[in-house]
Amino acid sequence: MELVIVESPAKSKTIEKYLGKNYKVVSSIGHIRDLATTGKYGLGIDIENGFIPNYVPIKGKKKVIGDLKKLVKEADKVYLATDPDREGEAISWHLFDALGIKENKYDRVLFYEITKDKVLEGINNPRKIDYNLVKSQETRRFLDRIIGFRLSKLMQSKTHGTSAGRVQSVALKLIVDREREIEAFKSEEYYTITAKFNEFDSDLFKYKTEDIEIKSLEEVNSILEKLDKEFLIESIESKTKNKASKFPFTTSTLQQEASTKLNFNAKKTMSIAQKMYEGIDIGTETVGLITYMRTDSIRLSEEFTNPTFHYIKEHFGDEYVGYIKKSKKTENVQDAHEAIRPTSIIRTPESLKQYLTNDEYKLYNLIYKRTLASLMSDAKILGTTIILDNNDYKFKTTGSIITFLGYLKVYSEFEDTKDTILPDLTSKLNTKILSNEIIYEQHFTKPKARYTEAKLIKEMEELGIGRPSTYATIMSNIRDRGYVSMEDKKFVPTEIGIEVTDKLQEYFSNIINVKYTAQMESDLDLIADGKEDNKEVLTNFYQIFDKTLQDAYQGMEKEKPEETGELCPNCHSPLVIRKGKFGDFIACSDYPNCKYVKKDVKEENVIIDCPNCDGKIVLKHSKKGKIFYGCNNYPKCKIAYWDEPTGEKCPKCSEMMIKKNDEIKCSSCGFHLEKE
Repeated sequence: MELVIVESPAKSKTIEKYLGKNYKVVSSIGHIRDLATTGKYGLGIDIENGFIPNYVPIKGKKKVIGDLKKLVKEADKVYLATDPDREGEAISWHLFDALGIKENKYDRVLFYEITKDKVLEGINNPRKIDYNLVKSQETRRFLDRIIGFRLSKLMQSKTHGTSAGRVQSVALKLIVDREREIEAFKSEEYYTITAKFNEFDSDLFKYKTEDIEIKSLEEVNSILEKLDKEFLIESIESKTKNKASKFPFTTSTLQQEASTKLNFNAKKTMSIAQKMYEGIDIGTETVGLITYMRTDSIRLSEEFTNPTFHYIKEHFGDEYVGYIKKSKKTENVQDAHEAIRPTSIIRTPESLKQYLTNDEYKLYNLIYKRTLASLMSDAKILGTTIILDNNDYKFKTTGSIITFLGYLKVYSEFEDTKDTILPDLTSKLNTKILSNEIIYEQHFTKPKARYTEAKLIKEMEELGIGRPSTYATIMSNIRDRGYVSMEDKKFVPTEIGIEVTDKLQEYFSNIINVKYTAQMESDLDLIADGKEDNKEVLTNFYQIFDKTLQDAYQGMEKEKPEETGELCPNCHSPLVIRKGKFGDFIACSDYPNCKYVKKDVKEENVIIDCPNCDGKIVLKHSKKGKIFYGCNNYPKCKIAYWDEPTGEKCPKCSEMMIKKNDEIKCSSCGFHLEKE
């Protein structure tokens, strides 16, 4: 009997069918071991003796390990077939080590697709465990454990925050920095002047050859005095431009596009993608519908591109056959496997619709059409620019018409493809036309927008912080810790999020910053390539970190307990939230002089039941006196809203509906409830 060990139970039955009777396929159900929480600082790492880990079985996994050990003893050969990335490589090593598998008895195999051909190809092309990949993953785990445990403990003792993280805290800093940019932004007034004709509008953009900016109403009036209704058609220029399709999906671009086009958060996107990778029952078989969903490569294999080019030619015609795109980006790209794509171009979204949930269909449709479009020809767009002259003031209008759809034949539902049609004025070149009216509009410059989840992921990828596989977790963590709230699908830092960021920057600005975090990602890549020593990287980091941490414990001021916005009924001092042996409680800030402890929540202060726990959403006041609505179980539960929650769930995304400016809308996606 030959034993194959995979991570997920969902894959095991499908793979066993592909391999036949001589193979038994079982699942480790993810990781089987992790660092202990014992030893100095509870790290499970002996730092003084060279960063030696103490690995222990994950809770509930002792039986799994015992059962796997028995199967390993009975097997003639063991194939470690965990996921094809660093995390999967580490799990394979943990299985090898914990199960006592002999060197001559095992092989490591990779399944990039859960299809029969690819599973058989993986089995027939085995290798041994790549210890450089294992060291890279282990180094990341050590860094995350050291920073996570020790910085989190500092934050808990000095702030109202509960955690900090190597990448999480940098992502939060980006959100806080953006909020401060918005607060500091000084809006400037400016004006535009538009000439309106029967079939089009034209905007003022130059005076003679100089670009024009109008900053005041006086300037507007001065210009309007010099204009008349007659406009000379000075030039008409038409050019055909090619518009190329985008690359096939990487993990981060899939998360971004699913967020903007489908309103899926990163966690939901990855959960659905994981299921489609592992296998879906499509009636005749259970098969993986997409390739492995953790990748930063845009590469497509010839095994996929050749039949896809044939499919395009057969279904759309020769003129729609495109080309393979190549990215100029090489930094921080791990090209171990392909872009995210369908495992077969023949499995169209419509042919699978009956077997998929609504959300699965939406995501598969997006992946399928993005991949197909990436191999189709460019769209051709005829762009026309008309320049009009009015006493040396130049007005411009533009239009565009799609003359050949190209890739938009399949991808138009995900892109804006509206034509802007202009009248044919060629015969009137160098003649004058009359405007109906000339109007002006007042505008004000706006600050940069807050980050949406998609924009934050894009920014992190461009800055080189985090990895595609970690973005979804980071997005969830900063929300779950109460460091951000969501307004119109945008991140808004909470007071706690700002407080934690500021405290970290007081002492850890040399570590919690974009440059250092990006450099650490590069170091991890070098370790994976065998070009850097992991112990040296860890030692250099820890020498800086440990000293800074000791300084922070001595010098960082402890934050006062959070005030609830209420006064003590006995002495009229502010009531505060305190931490106790059995959880958090509300008590008088003048302890020990006053020992008042609040027993329960006043009914008149309760807005609704908390949607997250057994607490109540109550009216509160921030430190600056602003009213908000939060759970009385804070900080155990960090649910909070700036606007009054209604208790009803959004019909689109199931988040809380709120009352804002006499409207009822969703606190997350912005959905408005129509008034009767």
